[in-house]
Amino acid sequence: MQELTHYINGAHVKGTSGRFANIYNPATGEVQATVPMANAAEMDQAVAIASKAQPAWASVNPQRRARVLMKFVDLLNRDMEKLAEALSREHGKTIPDAKGDVIRGLEVVEYCIGAPQLLKGEYTDSAGPGIDMYSMRQALGVTAGITPFNFPAMIPMWMFAPAIACGNAFILKPSERDPSVPLMLAELFEEAGLPKGILQVVNGDKEAVDAILHHDIIQSIGFVGSTPIAEYIYATGCAEGKRVQCFGGAKNHMIIMPDADMDQAADALLGAGYGAAGERCMAISVAVPVGDETADRLLAKLIPRVEALKVGPYTAGNDVDYGPVVSAAAKANIERLVQTGIDQGADLVVDGRNFNLQGYEDGFFVGAHLFDNVTKDMDIYKYEIFGPVLSTVRAKTYEEALGLAMDHEYGNGTAIFTRDGDTARDFANRVNVGMIGINVPIPVPLAYHTFGGWKKSVFGDLNQHGPDAFKFYTRTKTVTARWPSGMKDGGEFSIPIME
Repeated sequence: MQELTHYINGAHVKGTSGRFANIYNPATGEVQATVPMANAAEMDQAVAIASKAQPAWASVNPQRRARVLMKFVDLLNRDMEKLAEALSREHGKTIPDAKGDVIRGLEVVEYCIGAPQLLKGEYTDSAGPGIDMYSMRQALGVTAGITPFNFPAMIPMWMFAPAIACGNAFILKPSERDPSVPLMLAELFEEAGLPKGILQVVNGDKEAVDAILHHDIIQSIGFVGSTPIAEYIYATGCAEGKRVQCFGGAKNHMIIMPDADMDQAADALLGAGYGAAGERCMAISVAVPVGDETADRLLAKLIPRVEALKVGPYTAGNDVDYGPVVSAAAKANIERLVQTGIDQGADLVVDGRNFNLQGYEDGFFVGAHLFDNVTKDMDIYKYEIFGPVLSTVRAKTYEEALGLAMDHEYGNGTAIFTRDGDTARDFANRVNVGMIGINVPIPVPLAYHTFGGWKKSVFGDLNQHGPDAFKFYTRTKTVTARWPSGMKDGGEFSIPIME
């Protein structure tokens, strides 16, 4: 059985803690590898190396740093198939989904190639008599990221690409469930010319996370995961004086107006609700048709589509729509919530509970589920399920539908499907959610905008990627300079009074 490693100072390093986690093949349920769980001493080693390497990297001009990122993009494209296969093998998502995972991370790397422009400061000539002022953006030092299982390529690149482009070193603590791709990314970045010690991968669990939180050299922490953990990391990191950016859970609504194209809406819900087995923080998990007639028309289109979904291992290629969920625990939690929905009175109109795939009986497969007549007091509405389960909540009016999205504790993403521009504009302006789709079911912004939710979906005041990333990973320094002409003749220097 394969034993994975950490990646420290440009080399694969075996764990020394004596603790390991199993890595499963989600399609078969078999353990395919183990990964070491770092202790505080191992984290200290990685941080010390990063701290020593970072000043030299920060002194490299932004254009030359950008050239390393350009080469990294080339290598990502070269190894796309290899990365996607490794990702699917550990996560379970289909190869097309895995490639999408890599590509959305790659796009952020491409954006970060613009670091020379993005890091430019401001200059004021003659702010006072003989005085000029200018600002500069400087790297923080050693930064860290704690990333989830569901996007093991994309989210690490969303964090480490801008951090490194800004001149920082970066410690990545990926999910212990699928760590192979993060290790491969570190190798590729160094092949692209990144100095040793600038990007290091330290595998682990809560012990490693706490070592990051309490380490006095680490200046900033990025996190994506569940809301309770996001709250813990944000509160602890801020108390330790670090800059912290945490993204938590979601419960994303899609409002369907009576004038919407029902075929378009049903197709959108199919991909947004069941793609990647629903294991996406931007998945649509609540459909909100406005009016019973709209709901009936939508379900007439949606039910046969959901029933026709093909579930299977990634090795089946394009013949499957989604694969298994990541773990036995995830499968059990989804099944528990489905049963809770039935017990609390929702109508299960597509029942995936008896799904069984011949030859893969021990895999973590979950059939597609579709509920109707869900109410906002039910657990399947209140909690993030993170599985192939879509709930339909019928709203009598547009205002009621809008209120559902606004009243929920999560505010990551939402969407509206309508042909009416005034309704769409009103929805976008009023809804208190961070990312809005208008006839777009998964409104994930492209790399040159920023990604981030509202309410309990986010903790911190800056979003991921886009311009916010360069603000998060740098500090602004402002210089006031005076070079009076008399000084060259030995004249006396004095600070003027600015008026």
